Formats: sequence, C-alpha cells, structure tokens
Amino acid sequence: MLTTLNPPPPSIPSLPPTLSTTRIQSLAASLHSMNHSTQTACRNLSELSRRSRHLDSLTSPASETSALLAQASANLTSTTALLKDAREKFDTVQDCEVAVERLFWGAREACKEVAAHAEKQGRGGVLPLSMRLLLDGDDTNVNVNAKNANQNREAGPLSEQELYAGADALEIVRDAHAYFSKRLEWKSARATMDDLERVHQVGVDAMGLLVTGHLTGAGAAVRRKVDSADKKNKKRAMTAADRAEETAAMTRDRLQDALQNRDLMKTIGEYEEYLPLSTRVVRELRAIFECLGGMSTNGLDLMISTGAMPAKAYDPQPALPPGGKILRTEKVGSGHYSNLTMRPLKTGYPHLDSYGEARKSVAYASVDGYCRQLRVARKKIISSTPGSAAMSHANVDAAARDAVRCIEHCMVVVSGEKSVHRCVVTSAQGPEEKSLEAQYERALILSYSFVASAAVDRLLDLIEYTFLREGGCAANLAAGDGTSNSSEKDMDIRSAAAAAAAGLRIVDGVRMLGPSLSKLCEISPAAGASSAKGSPAETTIAAALCISLHRSTVKNCSKTLENLARSIQLDPLDGTKHRPSDARVATVSSDVVHAIRIVSPFFSAYKSVSKRRALPWDQEIGEKAADMDTFVRFLVKQLIISLQGKAQNYKNDGPDGTAKGNLFMMNNTYYILELLGPVGGADAATDENGENYRISAPWFKSKVSRIFENEKTRYLTHWEILNTHLTAVDDKELNYQNNKDVLSLESGRLLKSRFSGFIEDFERVYLAHRGFTVIDPKLREMLQNDIRNVFLKRYKAFFDKYSRIQFSKKNMETYLKYSPQKIDSLVSQLFAQV
Repeated sequence: MLTTLNPPPPSIPSLPPTLSTTRIQSLAASLHSMNHSTQTACRNLSELSRRSRHLDSLTSPASETSALLAQASANLTSTTALLKDAREKFDTVQDCEVAVERLFWGAREACKEVAAHAEKQGRGGVLPLSMRLLLDGDDTNVNVNAKNANQNREAGPLSEQELYAGADALEIVRDAHAYFSKRLEWKSARATMDDLERVHQVGVDAMGLLVTGHLTGAGAAVRRKVDSADKKNKKRAMTAADRAEETAAMTRDRLQDALQNRDLMKTIGEYEEYLPLSTRVVRELRAIFECLGGMSTNGLDLMISTGAMPAKAYDPQPALPPGGKILRTEKVGSGHYSNLTMRPLKTGYPHLDSYGEARKSVAYASVDGYCRQLRVARKKIISSTPGSAAMSHANVDAAARDAVRCIEHCMVVVSGEKSVHRCVVTSAQGPEEKSLEAQYERALILSYSFVASAAVDRLLDLIEYTFLREGGCAANLAAGDGTSNSSEKDMDIRSAAAAAAAGLRIVDGVRMLGPSLSKLCEISPAAGASSAKGSPAETTIAAALCISLHRSTVKNCSKTLENLARSIQLDPLDGTKHRPSDARVATVSSDVVHAIRIVSPFFSAYKSVSKRRALPWDQEIGEKAADMDTFVRFLVKQLIISLQGKAQNYKNDGPDGTAKGNLFMMNNTYYILELLGPVGGADAATDENGENYRISAPWFKSKVSRIFENEKTRYLTHWEILNTHLTAVDDKELNYQNNKDVLSLESGRLLKSRFSGFIEDFERVYLAHRGFTVIDPKLREMLQNDIRNVFLKRYKAFFDKYSRIQFSKKNMETYLKYSPQKIDSLVSQLFAQV
C-alpha cells in the first residue's frame, strides 16, 4: 500500500525566541504527531475488517450444516414416536379382540338363558328373532373367531367389569380406525381397517345381544296393584263385580276423575307401572348406549370412522304407508291389526333396534296376556250359566267392558315402556356431532314408537274383534277378511241393541282415554336437537295406530247403530211371536224400549260418532250433527211403522181383524208412552243411567198420543153398532091389544127386533173382543169405561123404558136376559190380563 507523506510544515521566520513562540511550536509538533497516528489506526482498522469478512465466509457453511443436523435429529425422534404409535395401533386388533370376544360369548350365553326361560313359560312365540335363533342354534356370526369359543363359553357369566372392558375396547378400536383412515397411503392400512371393522362389529353384535337379553328378561313394566283403594278419598278398590255393574255414567265419572288427576296412571286399570330393571342392569345398559349412541350410520352398520356422513340420510323401517293411514292387513282375532308392527325394526342403530325388538315383544305379550285373561274369565262365566239370549247379550256387554279395561291396561303398559325408554335410552344418549343429532333423535323417537305401536296394535285388533265377532258387525268372519255373509240371518232387535250399547261403551272409552294414550305414544326429542327447531313433528306408527283406533271404533259403532235401526225395520210382520194373535203388546215394542234404554245413556259417545260419520237418519257431520234425541226419534218412527204394518195384517184374520189391529196399536202405543213418556210433565228430566230413561222432547208424547187416540176412536166404532138398536120407538108405533097390557103383534115384533138385534151384536162383538189381551190394568180399565160410555147409558135408558112393557107373551126373559148391570159386569170382564 502506498503511503503519502505530508509536506513539511512551512518555515517560520526566525524571530527571537519568546515563551509564546515556543509553546506554539510545541503544539504544532504534537498536532502533527496525532495526525500521523490517526492515519495509521485507520489503515489497521480497514485491514482488520477485511480479515473479519474473510473469516465469516469461512464459518457460515459450518453453521448451516449444524442446523440441518439438529433438524434431522428432531425428525428422527418424531419418526421413532410415530413408528411406536403405529405399532400400537397395528396391535389394536390383537389387544382388543380378546375383550370383545369375551363380551360376545358372555352376552350370547346370557341372552340364550333368558330365551330358554321364556320358552319354558310359554312365551317363546313373542321372543325377538335373535333370541329365537339362539334357541334353534342358527345364530352364526362369521366375524367371531371360533378358536376361543369353548374357552369363552366355559368362562362363566359375563361380569360388569368385562362389559366395561369390552366397551373400552370398542372405543380403542374406533380410535385406531380413525387413525388409519387418515393414512390410507400406507400399504397395510386397508387390511388393518377391515380387521378393526370386524372386531367392532362383533362388539356391536355382542352389545345388541346383551340389550336384547336384559330388556326381554326384565319382563313387563307393569305390575298388579297391591292396594288400588284411594286412601286419600277413602274409596274402596273396584272389584270385578263392581266393574260388571258399572253404569255408563259411573264409567264416565270414574274416567273423568282419573283424567283430572295429575298422576293418571295410578287411577286407572288394575295394574300400575314400575321399572323392572335392577340397578346393575341399568348401569350396563347405559354403558352400552353411551358407547354406541350417536354414531353415524349408513343404514346397515355403524360408521366407526369419524368421516363425513352419507349424502342421503337413511330412512328407518318400518315406515308409514303413503298418506300416513294404516289399514287392517291381518285377520280379525289374529292378535295383530297391521303387519307394520310385525316387521323388523331398522333404524340404522343396532342397539336401538335391539331395544325396540326386545321391548316390543314384552309390551305385546303384556297386553295380549291381559286380553286373554279377561276372555278366559268371561268364558268361565258363560259356561257356568245355561245358554240363553239374555246371557248372550250380557256377554256382548261384558266384552265391551273388557275392551275398555284393555284400553286402560294398554295405557299403563305404554306408560311403563316410556319409563324404561327414559331410564335406559334417553338418559344415555348424547350425540357429540351436531350433524348426527337429527338422525339419531329420529331413531330414538321411532324406536320408542315401535315399542308402543305393538301394544296399540294388539288393542286395536281386540276392539275390532269385539265389534265384528261379539257385536255382530260382520255375521261371518270365517275367512278373516272382515266381510259379512249376506245369507246369514239378520240380528234380532235385542242382539242389535246389545251390540250398539257395547259399541257406544267402547267409543266412550276411546273418546275419553284415546287422547291420553296417543300422548303417551309420543316422546319429545331432546332439547337442542335440530328436529325440534321449527320443523313439524314426524307422525309415527304408534300415533297413526291411535288415529286408526278412533277411526275404526267410530266406524264400527256407526254400523252397530245402523244394524239396530235396520233390525227394527226388518222385524217380521207376521208370526205369533211378532204379531200376537190376541193383540197384546208386541215383542218389537218391548225390544225397542229396551234398546232405547240401554243406548240412551251413551249420549256423549253417540255425539262423537255422529260428528264424524254421516248416518242414514242424520246426514250432517261436525258441529251440525244431531244428538241422541234424533236417533231415538228415528227408532220410535221405525217402531211405529213396524207396528202399523203388523196392525194392517190383522185384517186377514177375519171379521174382527180390524178391531184387533186397532187394539194392537193401542196396546203398543200406550206401552211405549208409559215406559218412555215423561213423568210429571213434558219437561221432565231424563235419567242418564237409562234404567228409567224418559223422552222429554214434546214430539214424543204428541205423536204417540195422537196415534193412540186415533186408534182408540177407530176401535170404539166397533161398539157403536150397538147404538143402532137403541134408538127410541115412537109411541105412535106402539099399539096394545084389547086389555091394554100386551102390545099388539106388530108392535111387539118391533121391540123384539130391537132387543134381539142388540143381543146378537153384543154377543158377537163381546165374544170376539173378550179374547183380546190388555195387560196394563190402567189401559184395561180406561178401555172398559170408554166402551161403557159408547152404549151402556143409552142401553140402560132403553132397557128401563121398554122392559116394563110386555112385548112377548112367552119369551120376555130371553129378550131381557142382559140387564144393564149384567152388561156392566160383562164389560168389566173384557180383555184377558195375561
């Protein structure tokens, strides 16, 4: 490096040295020295900077290499942990399969034991399909490893801890499956996932078997009341005899009180709900539902991966038919109304399917057993009593009472099943994925509906059986298709009346208890579920069956009412039984009075029918529909028409047929007036119990009384013929013989013809009418007085006037044999009293 020398300082002229000059020179020399040192330092600093940059260029590659080595070390550590985790995941199948298989075989043996016990008790026919397969030995599961089967069978009953271990194993399997689903690029991931799915399916099947065994073995969720007396109100418990004597008003009051009671289920029926599950069983079932609840499904298997849901949600089965209306598909009396409840439940969640199938069989068996119990008891009463028409009618009424009891029992059974569902299923459900909530909530609701529908379906078949077989809505159901045979003999009036009263009794029960039963068949979704946010509730099978129950009951009851009206119309006009030869009260009159009295108490039930069905005598529906008075008026009208037809046929019985027809109408109209007419005036109240039912409407007394008076007027005309012989004889026509004591021959013949004509007509009319029958003493006395008023007063005057005259020499006694006193006595003997 070239250095530049500074030029020498300029010379200073020599002066005489002084002190100041010396100092200035000294300072100049120091300044020069400092400038030289500074220049030298700058040169050294530049050299050091150059060397530093060179050193940096030499050390940078080494630092980068060191950083790469550190990163490689970290990657190696992470890879080691990943390999370790992967190794553990790959060993999941081997580690968890033991616990899952133990769970499967333990659950299988427990379920098989329950099935065998049920088979011994005769309940094998209502067991779920999975349990029947266990009994038959056809339960093959291809996913289970058969190597350890014998060892697991001999391990003894499944413990609670083993169940929990199996549930934990399924959680581990699901975690491993989710792990491998994110690493599908690994060659062994697919095969491992298949093994995991196989093990998981075995665990799901095992839990399904355990749910089926526990819920089937638990039995019905009802039990007979130990003491059904109302201690608070100090009411005695109702016995079977009390129910048999319970009137329509008493039944309505009892059910109304029950509906107003906050604890409805404790006030109806002979059974009460209770939870049939032990504490351990509840814990185990809740653990199962917590383990499997809320997982996504493709409709066949649970999707154990946490991936996306299927594009289309699975539609559970069985599903309602288009329109949501359920019609009968099974034979009447077969124990089923529709085949929907006989189809397997497929919600897409196996544990819910197992719950539904298990509790469905229990609920059905509970209602079916109760129905059979009542039928057996009813048959014992019938077999112990000689057969008669009255006993047959009592059996129809008993069958209707039993049907109402079955409605009450069905409500208790459904309420018990609701308690089981809330205890086991609802309390354990907790879907974590919001996208799963709607589908799982729907499955929860439909699984409960499936259970409740079995009970309602059995009840519906029983009620239709009562209508069609006991009530005679269909005369011939041998084919089981509900069609009647037109060749069968029509029902008589009393049988039709018994059927109509039975139908109205059932309608009364359905009308009052049906809404509560329908509400029990519904279950609300959990709070926050998407199905509860603004969207309308889905109609379930149980709810549709409740609607069918009401619709079928109303329809069949309307048929019984029409049958009653038709039986009166078709009552034969001839025959000793139907048209008495002595003109007494006809059987049809007493039958119709009986029919009106046993039907009239069910005025609320009749209104429920008329509002929903157009009837031949009342085509209006809804609020414009008429009440019971219109039906009673129609029955009375048909009775009058039938009586008038019978009365017309008396004309064929001979010369006295017309009079017999008139008296027949009087007997019958007076009979129905006495038994159905108001007491104490036209506004007298009716007796709701029906024992002393009276028609208070003005039309009844006005119409029937008018018919009675008209027929009485016509009848008395037959006695008016006697007055033709009692006309006064002009004194100018009475000529005496010479002694003035005996009439002349011509005048005597005139009086003889009057007396003999009266005697002849009186004997003819009297002998004909004496054979007629008037049972009612008041009517008999009334008619006798009316007959006296027709001719007896005139006859007495005629007899008193002309009996004093001797108009016959030898036969005066013959012409005067009927004195007014004797005529009066004979009239008082008119009409047989039997």
